[in-house]
Amino acid sequence: MNPRITLAVAARVLRQMRRDHRSLAMLLLLPTILMTVLWWMYSDVPGALFDRIGPALLAIFPFFVMFLITSVTTLRERSSGTLERLLAMPMGRGDFLAGYALAFALLAALQSLLAVGVSVGLLGLEIAGPVWLLGVVAVADAVLGTALGLFVSAFARTEFQAVQFMPAVVVPQILLCGLLVPRESMPRVLEAVGDVLPLSFAVDAMQTLATQTGTGDVWRDLAVVVAWAVVVLCLGAATLQRRTA
Repeated sequence: MNPRITLAVAARVLRQMRRDHRSLAMLLLLPTILMTVLWWMYSDVPGALFDRIGPALLAIFPFFVMFLITSVTTLRERSSGTLERLLAMPMGRGDFLAGYALAFALLAALQSLLAVGVSVGLLGLEIAGPVWLLGVVAVADAVLGTALGLFVSAFARTEFQAVQFMPAVVVPQILLCGLLVPRESMPRVLEAVGDVLPLSFAVDAMQTLATQTGTGDVWRDLAVVVAWAVVVLCLGAATLQRRTA
């Protein structure tokens, strides 16, 4: 890969997103709006439910928003012929994927830090661990959603098909991450599957930060999320198609 080409691709993506005001607003603001609605829902419910499930949703909301935006945007590049023209230049698939990943990682960082800042600073989400580490986990999880979006876009031919991957890739991770039912209370097969899915590690890290001051387990979970993101990006580079058939 060529760092200069990678940075040029990232800059191009950021310029494109800046012109797409609706997608940019959805990408940056939707997790924060969803967290605000969640806080409002539980504002009159006893038992501090918002404090119990809020940290997990700070992992889930950026994850699925970045997955959706990235998969649709990348597919649009391929179906319009832009990807084919770019790869006809002296640029490899790795440069393209790295540039896209870098651009969306920056947007993911803004998105996640905004959601964490509003949740902790304005909505009163109580966190036992360091808030900055909560932001780091949220950013890593959003980058994971970006990597998965880049990967699955190679298997879709239309934007509608890209959206259809959400029930197959994102929803099972939400169901098995331990948000609705603790994983240890699930049937053994489902528990085993949930224990290896990347979103489960992000949710575990968030829940640990919410209840404990120690950060050893958080760093371990964070390392797994980052490793998943790197592996998925490598798979995305290997399966990237120049154009939609």
